Amino acid sequence: MIDRKHCEDLDRRDPLARFRERFTLPEGVIYLDGNSLGPLLKSVPERIRQVVDREWGQGLIRSWNAARWIDLPQRVGDKIAPLIGAEPGEVVAADSTSVNLFKLLSAALALQRGRSVILSERDNFPTDLYVAQGVRDQLGGRHEIKPVSANELRDAIDERVAVVMLTHVNFRTGARHDMAAITAAAHAKGALTLWDLSHSVGAMPLGLGAVRADLAIGCGYKYLNGGPGAPAFLYVRRDLQGRIRPPLAGWMGHREPFAFVTDYVPAEGILRNLCGTPPVLAMAALDAALDLWAEVDLAELRAKSVALADLLIGLVEEQGADLELTLATTRDAERRGSQVSFAHPEGYAVMQALIARGVIGDYRAPNLVRFGLTPLYLRYVDVFDAVAILADILRHRRWDRAEFKKRAMVT
Repeated sequence: MIDRKHCEDLDRRDPLARFRERFTLPEGVIYLDGNSLGPLLKSVPERIRQVVDREWGQGLIRSWNAARWIDLPQRVGDKIAPLIGAEPGEVVAADSTSVNLFKLLSAALALQRGRSVILSERDNFPTDLYVAQGVRDQLGGRHEIKPVSANELRDAIDERVAVVMLTHVNFRTGARHDMAAITAAAHAKGALTLWDLSHSVGAMPLGLGAVRADLAIGCGYKYLNGGPGAPAFLYVRRDLQGRIRPPLAGWMGHREPFAFVTDYVPAEGILRNLCGTPPVLAMAALDAALDLWAEVDLAELRAKSVALADLLIGLVEEQGADLELTLATTRDAERRGSQVSFAHPEGYAVMQALIARGVIGDYRAPNLVRFGLTPLYLRYVDVFDAVAILADILRHRRWDRAEFKKRAMVT
């Protein structure tokens, strides 16, 4: 049996424990939803005050140059680059994840003329499939979206496939694709890969450059803690950058945005993937949040992520089968991200009861309670205490109340 003292000992030896004090974490809350929205870093409000009071309030429009607002997309992108195994100049922060997916998927299909299939996973994040459907329709229905199960992916890659479009870590189950193997299989058949890293960046080391991944997107508000609706990012391998013709040809992606000429000429390199004016306040918050990552050892981060997940699974199983929880996440650490999900017939009500007790996770239809394991601020004792509260709620049916069954818009 795992006791609380064992978890306290793990926390004392944790090389990442020092990072917890850098976050604003409400008293009495165990936060297990950083894979949906990261908490506030204490450095961010001061940065926002500086941007608002000094740069905007006093500098006014001069701050586009004096405070380097105009450079934020590439500066933020260069901070993200080492987290995904990219080089400086291969990542830029811009727009939302969905918009970036539209841009890169459209550009990839233009590079792959003569190929008609967008291959994806049937259980991909739905908005990625929606975007693909929109791209298909925009291009006159000449392309086919082919969703298959995860274990069918490699065999489904053939000479008709233009792009293999996948989310690296499954948002429901936490299952992780073998990026190296799938990328190699795609390249062997002449296909490009487009990875959505939203559920993996900031949770584990990633090696896009090492595996020769072609394109990638990701969000800034989950493990990167950039704030609600934070700007997203996109990655284009350097040797592909000059071949991409952006489908959203805006002035910030122009070679000379302030020349104000009539015809579009794409900027050199990654900057051609910009479109409109960067949202300075949101970009500054993400920029400030990313500073912490220069101090983080990603191998230690991943090791703690694995240990937290193993602990959570082990503690739940020690409670016994009467909890009616079914593990939906693989036990194999090599095949999972940094979350653990369980199925329960009343999953929504169970999660609302947990939140009422100060344990914040989230629910994913049709029946999953999902727990994000964010190593920079989550303690082993937090996991122990969360499971104890979960067991009490399930064993005594404390979820079985009308207020816990009323569905809110955001789950």
